[in-house]
Amino acid sequence: MAKDQKAKAKKEQAKGKAKETVGRAVGNERLTTKGRAEQMKGDARQAKEKEKDIFKH
Repeated sequence: MAKDQKAKAKKEQAKGKAKETVGRAVGNERLTTKGRAEQMKGDARQAKEKEKDIFKH
């Protein structure tokens, strides 16, 4: 299960980065902001999984 969550976090981070990049390229601030938010969501999920790993071992 942890691997699924870690993969989901990486996917969210990559998807957010892509949205942010496209938003900046076309000058769409809303898309840029949405991309940053998605990256932060992925970062939070990844931090949670790392914390669970620490307590697991």
